[in-house]
Amino acid sequence: MKLGKFNLDGKKLFLIAGPCVLENEDTPRRIAAAMKKACAELGLPYIFKASFDKANRTSGKSFRGPGIEAGLKQLEAIKKEFDVPVLTDVHLPEHCAPTAEVCDILQIPAFLCRQTDLLEAAARTSAVINIKKGQFLAPWDMAQVVQKMNAFGSEGKVMLTERGASFGYNNLVSDMRSIPIMKRTGCPVVFDATHSVQLPGGSGDKSGGQREFAPVLARSAVAAGADGIFAETHPEPDKALSDGPNMIPLNEMPAVLRTLDAIHQLVNQ
Repeated sequence: MKLGKFNLDGKKLFLIAGPCVLENEDTPRRIAAAMKKACAELGLPYIFKASFDKANRTSGKSFRGPGIEAGLKQLEAIKKEFDVPVLTDVHLPEHCAPTAEVCDILQIPAFLCRQTDLLEAAARTSAVINIKKGQFLAPWDMAQVVQKMNAFGSEGKVMLTERGASFGYNNLVSDMRSIPIMKRTGCPVVFDATHSVQLPGGSGDKSGGQREFAPVLARSAVAAGADGIFAETHPEPDKALSDGPNMIPLNEMPAVLRTLDAIHQLVNQ
């Protein structure tokens, strides 16, 4: 799969990373700069990620983001300043066309991975589509999602992301078998290391998380054949406005990435 100057063919591990949400002007730029530098030192493709709207927050009082108009302006500025591809979530069919005018990748949230109208609207754009596997689905069920996308004309521009499966209440478990199973679709497969350690709704009016296990699961996923890693990061995760408990601290990301790259090279030698 081609993405601008990058070839996401599995020969090099690629990274999708950024803050959960566009919470201000400075923090996303700081993260983009640090992650681009870390990936460039290893020769790895880097894709910046941030959401302009978190439409699935636990509480209606939680911060959602700047909204689509202001958010797309900010994403466009980051894309131009750092010369990196940009990924963001879409939640409604009408979001897809305007978002694809700015972003290289449209991400379908896990809760919405079977919403046919949303998938079709995303497929009708020129963007690459990253579809997160629903926490309620088996990995082989994603073959049906890919078939939908192919029927809508998106063959060759779909990525799939594993982000854990519901395991009782307020908990997720990651089954690494899902990575080779989903790779049978022919799509690049990404592992979402930080949402996989989320504890959905586990802190009452917000989700909890176990960030210390994100690098552990990321290493396992790369060993299992993941083509890319998705990781949310922040200079001060405990002060982040969304998903702080499962974010990897920004200053730890270069070391995490070096280890993941070494594993990927070993597995693919």
